[in-house]
Amino acid sequence: MTRKVIHIDMDAFYASVEQRDDPRLRGRPVVVGGSPDGRGVVAAASYEARRFGIRSAMPAARARRLCPQAVFLRPRFDHYRALSRHLHAIFTDYAAAIEPLSLDEAYLEVTGSSRCQGSATRMAEAIRARIRAETGLTASAGVSYNKLLAKLASDERKPDGLYVVPPADGPAYVAAQPIRRLHGVGPATAERMAELGIAQVGDLLHWDLADLHRAFGNRAGTLRDAAHGIDHRPVRRRRERKSIGAERTFGDDARDPAELQRRLAPLAARVAERLQAADLVARTVTLKLRYTDFESITRQASPPQAVTGAAEIEALLPGLLAGTEAGVRPVRLLGVSLSGLQPRRQGADLLGGLG
Repeated sequence: MTRKVIHIDMDAFYASVEQRDDPRLRGRPVVVGGSPDGRGVVAAASYEARRFGIRSAMPAARARRLCPQAVFLRPRFDHYRALSRHLHAIFTDYAAAIEPLSLDEAYLEVTGSSRCQGSATRMAEAIRARIRAETGLTASAGVSYNKLLAKLASDERKPDGLYVVPPADGPAYVAAQPIRRLHGVGPATAERMAELGIAQVGDLLHWDLADLHRAFGNRAGTLRDAAHGIDHRPVRRRRERKSIGAERTFGDDARDPAELQRRLAPLAARVAERLQAADLVARTVTLKLRYTDFESITRQASPPQAVTGAAEIEALLPGLLAGTEAGVRPVRLLGVSLSGLQPRRQGADLLGGLG
């Protein structure tokens, strides 16, 4: 039996919710996230804002420079979570398993489903129609025979689009994609690949597996499978989260502690927004740092009170950074993660008593 996977991705979810709820915002550039007057980060941008080059994870101050007329709004995570639960109730009517990636994105395993005469394409159409009718929002969908291709497909006709990659077309479709579209290939990796002549996913097919191992380590097998359109990962139901993190490799190494602290701020904000979106609090903050010679270290702190947002994270980072050789040795990667996660309503009281 051919496997059938749908990837559903809401269109500019947070910003679209705000535009739906306030008609005055419709047609205007809307940015949801932190304050542009501080170290806030963009969580979502409406399509009107994206035309100015504004993207998620961008510093909000930069977003305002790109589009001074944009409307900046703080996220309403409780509202977004309620809408996400509504979406998942719709998914449950079609999928045997649902793997949420965030409040606005999920994989659906529909192999063997009898809904819509067993057609995954018709199921995706029905799900999108129900989302529009029941929430007033739009979603894009990708349909294929594995998670890799379904996720790539959902980006093809955004916003409010549907794209199907049948099994016969999968290898050729993925081979033609820019290498940066592969999950896990960030800007630094893409730059390294470009130096090696790898511009499209199909370029990996010209490499021996041993050479890929020498260039990319343990990721070689996954990269080679992806180039053939192969992805055996199952659609997994929600598992208990152990940690939330974000990291970035920089094209230029940094040595100045003040510059490193500046680069940490958007990572802290991004992690805090993910924490709040998941309705969690944390016990421990971890700083990850990789020197220019590829040695990686971590430093941790567990404050007496629960970590609930960016302010608590940022307060700990200078002390953690001071416990490294930053300022003496150049740094090429920074990361921030949170662990010891607890539901917000239970965790705030529990963690507050641990000090």
